Amino acid sequence: MAYIYMPWLMMSQLFILVTTSAAKVPAIIVFGDSSVDAGNNNQISTPLKSNFEPYGRDFFGGRPTGRFSNGRIPPDFISEGFGLKPSVPAYLDPMYSIKDFATGVCFASAGTGYDNATSNVLRVIPLWKEVEYYKDYQKKLRAYMGEKKASEVISESLYLISIGTNDFLENYYTLPSTQSRYSVDQYQNFLVGTAESFVKEIYGLGARKISLGGLPPMGCLPLERTTNFMGGNGNGCVERYNIVAANFNGKLSGLVQKLNNELPGMQMVFSNPYYVFQQIVRKPSAYGFEVTAVACCATGMFEMSYMCDRYNPFTCTDASKYVFWDSFHPTEKTNQIITDHLMKHVLRKFL
Repeated sequence: MAYIYMPWLMMSQLFILVTTSAAKVPAIIVFGDSSVDAGNNNQISTPLKSNFEPYGRDFFGGRPTGRFSNGRIPPDFISEGFGLKPSVPAYLDPMYSIKDFATGVCFASAGTGYDNATSNVLRVIPLWKEVEYYKDYQKKLRAYMGEKKASEVISESLYLISIGTNDFLENYYTLPSTQSRYSVDQYQNFLVGTAESFVKEIYGLGARKISLGGLPPMGCLPLERTTNFMGGNGNGCVERYNIVAANFNGKLSGLVQKLNNELPGMQMVFSNPYYVFQQIVRKPSAYGFEVTAVACCATGMFEMSYMCDRYNPFTCTDASKYVFWDSFHPTEKTNQIITDHLMKHVLRKFL
Protein backbone atom coordinates (compact mmCIF):
# COMPACT_ATOMS: atom_id res chain seq x y z
CA MET A 1 0.00 0.00 0.00
CA ALA A 2 1.40 3.39 -0.97
CA TYR A 3 1.16 6.47 1.21
CA ILE A 4 1.61 10.13 0.36
CA TYR A 5 3.37 11.84 3.22
CA MET A 6 2.60 15.48 4.01
CA PRO A 7 2.77 17.50 7.19
CA TRP A 8 -0.17 16.67 9.44
CA LEU A 9 -1.33 20.29 9.61
CA MET A 10 -1.50 20.50 5.82
CA MET A 11 -3.51 17.27 5.77
CA SER A 12 -5.91 18.74 8.30
CA GLN A 13 -6.38 21.97 6.41
CA LEU A 14 -7.03 20.09 3.17
CA PHE A 15 -9.51 17.85 4.96
CA ILE A 16 -11.40 20.78 6.46
CA LEU A 17 -11.65 22.52 3.08
CA VAL A 18 -13.11 19.40 1.52
CA THR A 19 -15.59 18.44 4.22
CA THR A 20 -17.01 21.49 5.94
CA SER A 21 -20.10 21.57 3.78
CA ALA A 22 -23.61 20.94 5.06
CA ALA A 23 -23.91 17.84 7.21
CA LYS A 24 -24.76 14.72 5.23
CA VAL A 25 -25.63 12.68 8.31
CA PRO A 26 -27.75 14.08 11.15
CA ALA A 27 -25.75 12.57 14.00
CA ILE A 28 -22.71 10.49 14.97
CA ILE A 29 -23.55 7.59 17.27
CA VAL A 30 -20.64 5.83 18.99
CA PHE A 31 -20.13 2.39 20.53
CA GLY A 32 -16.87 0.95 21.79
CA ASP A 33 -13.96 1.26 24.21
CA SER A 34 -11.42 3.86 25.34
CA SER A 35 -10.46 4.67 21.75
CA VAL A 36 -13.84 6.43 21.48
CA ASP A 37 -15.10 6.90 25.07
CA ALA A 38 -15.95 10.58 25.63
CA GLY A 39 -16.33 10.16 29.39
CA ASN A 40 -18.95 7.55 30.26
CA ASN A 41 -16.55 5.87 32.70
CA ASN A 42 -16.66 9.03 34.81
CA GLN A 43 -20.12 8.01 35.98
CA ILE A 44 -19.43 4.38 36.95
CA SER A 45 -17.41 2.67 39.67
CA THR A 46 -14.22 1.61 37.88
CA PRO A 47 -10.50 2.25 38.36
CA LEU A 48 -10.21 3.09 34.65
CA LYS A 49 -10.84 6.84 34.43
CA SER A 50 -9.19 9.90 32.93
CA ASN A 51 -11.31 12.82 34.15
CA PHE A 52 -8.35 14.61 35.73
CA GLU A 53 -5.30 16.56 34.60
CA PRO A 54 -3.17 16.27 32.54
CA TYR A 55 -5.75 14.37 30.44
CA GLY A 56 -7.62 16.86 28.30
CA ARG A 57 -5.02 19.60 28.64
CA ASP A 58 -5.28 20.30 24.89
CA PHE A 59 -9.07 19.79 24.74
CA PHE A 60 -11.37 22.81 24.50
CA GLY A 61 -10.71 24.92 27.59
CA GLY A 62 -7.99 22.52 28.75
CA ARG A 63 -10.70 20.43 30.35
CA PRO A 64 -10.30 16.75 31.32
CA THR A 65 -13.51 15.10 30.11
CA GLY A 66 -12.77 11.42 30.54
CA ARG A 67 -11.32 11.06 27.05
CA PHE A 68 -8.13 9.01 27.15
CA SER A 69 -6.03 11.60 25.34
CA ASN A 70 -4.56 15.04 25.76
CA GLY A 71 -7.33 16.33 23.48
CA ARG A 72 -9.94 15.11 21.05
CA ILE A 73 -10.55 11.54 19.94
CA PRO A 74 -11.65 10.15 16.52
CA PRO A 75 -15.46 10.60 16.88
CA ASP A 76 -14.90 14.28 17.62
CA PHE A 77 -12.95 14.81 14.41
CA ILE A 78 -15.41 12.72 12.42
CA SER A 79 -18.35 14.74 13.75
CA GLU A 80 -16.63 17.98 12.78
CA GLY A 81 -15.70 16.55 9.39
CA PHE A 82 -19.35 15.83 8.66
CA GLY A 83 -20.28 19.42 9.45
CA LEU A 84 -21.65 18.63 12.89
CA LYS A 85 -20.36 19.78 16.29
CA PRO A 86 -16.63 19.54 17.10
CA SER A 87 -17.05 16.95 19.86
CA VAL A 88 -19.43 14.08 20.65
CA PRO A 89 -20.70 14.01 24.26
CA ALA A 90 -20.87 10.99 26.53
CA TYR A 91 -24.41 9.71 27.14
CA LEU A 92 -23.92 9.42 30.91
CA ASP A 93 -22.50 12.93 31.28
CA PRO A 94 -25.05 14.92 33.33
CA MET A 95 -23.91 18.16 31.65
CA TYR A 96 -25.77 17.14 28.49
CA SER A 97 -29.38 16.43 27.53
CA ILE A 98 -31.25 14.86 24.63
CA LYS A 99 -31.00 18.21 22.83
CA ASP A 100 -27.22 17.75 22.74
CA PHE A 101 -27.39 14.04 21.97
CA ALA A 102 -29.70 14.57 18.97
CA THR A 103 -26.67 15.39 16.78
CA GLY A 104 -24.19 13.01 18.35
CA VAL A 105 -23.88 10.69 21.31
CA CYS A 106 -21.27 8.31 22.72
CA PHE A 107 -22.13 5.10 24.57
CA ALA A 108 -18.54 3.77 24.67
CA SER A 109 -16.78 2.64 27.83
CA ALA A 110 -13.01 2.50 28.28
CA GLY A 111 -11.80 -1.03 29.02
CA THR A 112 -14.71 -2.89 27.48
CA GLY A 113 -14.71 -5.45 24.67
CA TYR A 114 -16.83 -7.69 22.50
CA ASP A 115 -16.42 -10.40 25.15
CA ASN A 116 -18.49 -9.72 28.28
CA ALA A 117 -15.63 -11.16 30.34
CA THR A 118 -13.41 -8.30 29.16
CA SER A 119 -15.67 -5.66 30.72
CA ASN A 120 -15.53 -7.54 34.03
CA VAL A 121 -11.75 -7.12 34.31
CA LEU A 122 -11.96 -3.40 35.14
CA ARG A 123 -15.67 -3.26 36.02
CA VAL A 124 -16.73 -1.20 33.02
CA ILE A 125 -19.82 -1.06 30.81
CA PRO A 126 -20.27 -4.24 28.71
CA LEU A 127 -21.28 -3.94 25.07
CA TRP A 128 -24.79 -5.27 25.73
CA LYS A 129 -25.30 -2.45 28.25
CA GLU A 130 -24.19 0.11 25.66
CA VAL A 131 -27.04 -1.20 23.50
CA GLU A 132 -29.46 -0.79 26.41
CA TYR A 133 -28.37 2.84 26.72
CA TYR A 134 -28.95 3.23 22.99
CA LYS A 135 -32.50 1.91 23.33
CA ASP A 136 -33.09 4.42 26.12
CA TYR A 137 -31.67 7.13 23.87
CA GLN A 138 -34.11 6.21 21.10
CA LYS A 139 -37.05 6.61 23.47
CA LYS A 140 -35.84 10.04 24.57
CA LEU A 141 -35.15 11.04 20.96
CA ARG A 142 -38.69 10.13 19.89
CA ALA A 143 -40.15 12.07 22.79
CA TYR A 144 -37.98 15.07 21.90
CA MET A 145 -38.28 15.10 18.10
CA GLY A 146 -41.39 13.13 17.33
CA GLU A 147 -41.59 9.69 15.74
CA LYS A 148 -40.97 10.70 12.13
CA LYS A 149 -37.97 12.97 12.68
CA ALA A 150 -36.42 10.62 15.24
CA SER A 151 -36.73 7.68 12.84
CA GLU A 152 -34.91 9.71 10.19
CA VAL A 153 -32.09 10.51 12.60
CA ILE A 154 -31.81 6.86 13.64
CA SER A 155 -31.66 5.53 10.07
CA GLU A 156 -29.50 8.29 8.55
CA SER A 157 -26.93 8.70 11.34
CA LEU A 158 -23.41 7.32 11.07
CA TYR A 159 -22.69 4.63 13.66
CA LEU A 160 -19.07 4.26 14.74
CA ILE A 161 -17.91 1.02 16.35
CA SER A 162 -14.37 0.85 17.76
CA ILE A 163 -13.64 -2.06 20.06
CA GLY A 164 -11.56 -5.22 20.39
CA THR A 165 -8.06 -4.35 21.62
CA ASN A 166 -8.96 -5.00 25.26
CA ASP A 167 -10.30 -8.44 24.38
CA PHE A 168 -6.78 -9.48 23.52
CA LEU A 169 -4.52 -7.40 25.78
CA GLU A 170 -6.69 -7.25 28.92
CA ASN A 171 -8.41 -10.59 28.53
CA TYR A 172 -6.94 -13.28 26.26
CA TYR A 173 -3.25 -12.62 26.92
CA THR A 174 -3.86 -11.82 30.60
CA LEU A 175 -6.40 -14.39 31.80
CA PRO A 176 -5.28 -18.06 31.75
CA SER A 177 -8.95 -19.09 31.86
CA THR A 178 -9.59 -17.57 28.42
CA GLN A 179 -6.47 -19.13 26.91
CA SER A 180 -7.49 -22.53 28.27
CA ARG A 181 -10.84 -22.30 26.46
CA TYR A 182 -9.71 -20.96 23.08
CA SER A 183 -6.80 -20.95 20.71
CA VAL A 184 -6.06 -17.44 19.37
CA ASP A 185 -7.85 -18.29 16.13
CA GLN A 186 -10.86 -19.70 17.98
CA TYR A 187 -11.05 -16.60 20.17
CA GLN A 188 -10.95 -14.35 17.10
CA ASN A 189 -13.83 -16.31 15.61
CA PHE A 190 -15.76 -16.01 18.87
CA LEU A 191 -15.27 -12.24 18.87
CA VAL A 192 -16.29 -11.94 15.21
CA GLY A 193 -19.46 -13.88 16.02
CA THR A 194 -20.18 -11.49 18.87
CA ALA A 195 -19.53 -8.52 16.58
CA GLU A 196 -21.97 -9.95 14.04
CA SER A 197 -24.69 -10.35 16.67
CA PHE A 198 -24.09 -6.80 17.90
CA VAL A 199 -24.29 -5.28 14.41
CA LYS A 200 -27.45 -7.23 13.64
CA GLU A 201 -29.00 -5.99 16.87
CA ILE A 202 -28.42 -2.30 16.16
CA TYR A 203 -29.48 -2.91 12.54
CA GLY A 204 -32.73 -4.28 13.95
CA LEU A 205 -33.05 -1.06 15.93
CA GLY A 206 -32.70 1.05 12.79
CA ALA A 207 -28.97 1.56 12.16
CA ARG A 208 -28.02 1.47 8.47
CA LYS A 209 -24.81 3.48 8.02
CA ILE A 210 -22.13 1.75 10.06
CA SER A 211 -18.36 2.03 10.34
CA LEU A 212 -16.82 -1.07 11.93
CA GLY A 213 -13.38 -0.19 13.25
CA GLY A 214 -10.38 -2.51 13.14
CA LEU A 215 -7.51 -2.93 15.58
CA PRO A 216 -4.30 -0.89 15.56
CA PRO A 217 -0.87 -2.59 15.58
CA MET A 218 -1.38 -3.29 19.28
CA GLY A 219 2.07 -4.80 19.72
CA CYS A 220 3.52 -1.31 19.23
CA LEU A 221 1.70 0.31 22.16
CA PRO A 222 4.29 1.62 24.66
CA LEU A 223 2.96 -0.67 27.40
CA GLU A 224 3.51 -3.73 25.24
CA ARG A 225 6.98 -2.51 24.22
CA THR A 226 7.88 -2.01 27.88
CA THR A 227 6.86 -5.55 28.81
CA ASN A 228 8.41 -7.08 25.69
CA PHE A 229 11.43 -8.65 27.34
CA MET A 230 12.00 -10.95 24.38
CA GLY A 231 12.81 -8.08 22.05
CA GLY A 232 10.65 -7.58 19.01
CA ASN A 233 10.78 -7.03 15.31
CA GLY A 234 13.71 -4.65 15.46
CA ASN A 235 11.74 -1.68 16.77
CA GLY A 236 10.61 -3.18 20.06
CA CYS A 237 7.06 -3.99 18.94
CA VAL A 238 5.55 -7.33 19.93
CA GLU A 239 5.17 -8.78 16.47
CA ARG A 240 2.91 -11.67 17.46
CA TYR A 241 0.35 -9.17 18.78
CA ASN A 242 0.53 -7.22 15.54
CA ILE A 243 -0.03 -10.41 13.54
CA VAL A 244 -3.09 -11.22 15.66
CA ALA A 245 -4.46 -7.70 15.10
CA ALA A 246 -3.92 -7.92 11.34
CA ASN A 247 -5.55 -11.36 11.16
CA PHE A 248 -8.50 -10.22 13.24
CA ASN A 249 -8.93 -7.20 10.99
CA GLY A 250 -9.09 -9.53 8.01
CA LYS A 251 -11.94 -11.41 9.64
CA LEU A 252 -13.78 -8.19 10.48
CA SER A 253 -13.42 -7.04 6.87
CA GLY A 254 -14.99 -10.32 5.77
CA LEU A 255 -17.83 -9.78 8.23
CA VAL A 256 -18.54 -6.36 6.72
CA GLN A 257 -18.85 -7.86 3.23
CA LYS A 258 -21.07 -10.65 4.57
CA LEU A 259 -23.48 -8.32 6.35
CA ASN A 260 -23.68 -5.89 3.44
CA ASN A 261 -24.82 -8.82 1.28
CA GLU A 262 -27.24 -10.23 3.85
CA LEU A 263 -28.96 -7.19 5.36
CA PRO A 264 -31.22 -5.09 3.07
CA GLY A 265 -30.31 -1.41 3.04
CA MET A 266 -27.11 -1.93 5.01
CA GLN A 267 -24.28 0.48 4.17
CA MET A 268 -21.37 -0.78 6.22
CA VAL A 269 -17.67 0.03 5.84
CA PHE A 270 -14.55 -1.32 7.48
CA SER A 271 -12.43 1.46 8.98
CA ASN A 272 -9.01 -0.09 9.39
CA PRO A 273 -6.46 2.09 11.26
CA TYR A 274 -3.76 -0.60 11.21
CA TYR A 275 -1.65 0.39 8.22
CA VAL A 276 -1.65 4.15 8.63
CA PHE A 277 -0.91 3.69 12.35
CA GLN A 278 1.91 1.31 11.45
CA GLN A 279 3.36 3.88 9.06
CA ILE A 280 3.26 6.54 11.77
CA VAL A 281 5.15 4.24 14.15
CA ARG A 282 7.70 3.24 11.52
CA LYS A 283 8.28 6.68 10.03
CA PRO A 284 7.21 9.19 12.68
CA SER A 285 9.20 12.09 11.23
CA ALA A 286 7.14 11.90 8.02
CA TYR A 287 4.13 12.94 10.11
CA GLY A 288 5.91 15.49 12.28
CA PHE A 289 6.54 13.26 15.31
CA GLU A 290 9.76 12.88 17.25
CA VAL A 291 8.92 10.15 19.79
CA THR A 292 7.10 6.89 19.19
CA ALA A 293 8.57 4.27 21.58
CA VAL A 294 7.33 5.94 24.77
CA ALA A 295 4.33 8.12 25.60
CA CYS A 296 4.10 11.75 26.65
CA CYS A 297 2.50 11.15 30.04
CA ALA A 298 4.77 10.30 33.00
CA THR A 299 7.71 8.08 31.99
CA GLY A 300 5.69 6.99 28.96
CA MET A 301 6.50 3.34 29.53
CA PHE A 302 3.58 1.86 31.47
CA GLU A 303 1.41 4.62 32.95
CA MET A 304 -2.22 5.34 32.13
CA SER A 305 -5.32 6.41 34.06
CA TYR A 306 -4.48 7.29 37.69
CA MET A 307 -0.76 6.57 37.20
CA CYS A 308 -0.80 9.44 34.73
CA ASP A 309 -1.73 12.40 36.91
CA ARG A 310 -0.73 16.05 37.13
CA TYR A 311 1.80 15.42 39.90
CA ASN A 312 4.07 13.29 37.75
CA PRO A 313 7.15 15.40 36.94
CA PHE A 314 8.11 13.44 33.80
CA THR A 315 5.13 14.31 31.57
CA CYS A 316 6.24 15.98 28.33
CA THR A 317 5.49 19.63 27.63
CA ASP A 318 4.53 19.22 23.95
CA ALA A 319 2.31 16.24 23.16
CA SER A 320 2.35 17.02 19.43
CA LYS A 321 5.86 15.54 19.23
CA TYR A 322 4.59 12.20 20.56
CA VAL A 323 2.61 9.46 18.83
CA PHE A 324 1.22 8.25 22.17
CA TRP A 325 -0.29 10.24 25.01
CA ASP A 326 -0.23 7.49 27.64
CA SER A 327 1.09 3.95 27.40
CA PHE A 328 -2.09 2.73 25.69
CA HIS A 329 -3.63 5.68 23.86
CA PRO A 330 -2.65 8.03 21.01
CA THR A 331 -2.23 11.77 21.28
CA GLU A 332 -4.80 14.11 19.78
CA LYS A 333 -2.49 14.70 16.82
CA THR A 334 -2.24 10.96 16.10
CA ASN A 335 -6.02 10.63 16.41
CA GLN A 336 -6.49 13.44 13.91
CA ILE A 337 -4.06 12.00 11.35
CA ILE A 338 -5.65 8.55 11.51
CA THR A 339 -9.15 10.02 11.33
CA ASP A 340 -8.24 12.21 8.34
CA HIS A 341 -6.95 9.10 6.57
CA LEU A 342 -10.14 7.14 7.28
CA MET A 343 -12.34 10.05 6.25
CA LYS A 344 -10.58 10.40 2.91
CA HIS A 345 -10.39 6.71 2.09
CA VAL A 346 -13.37 5.05 3.82
CA LEU A 347 -15.92 7.37 5.40
CA ARG A 348 -16.13 9.62 2.35
CA LYS A 349 -18.81 7.17 1.19
CA PHE A 350 -21.18 8.93 3.58
CA LEU A 351 -20.23 12.51 2.73
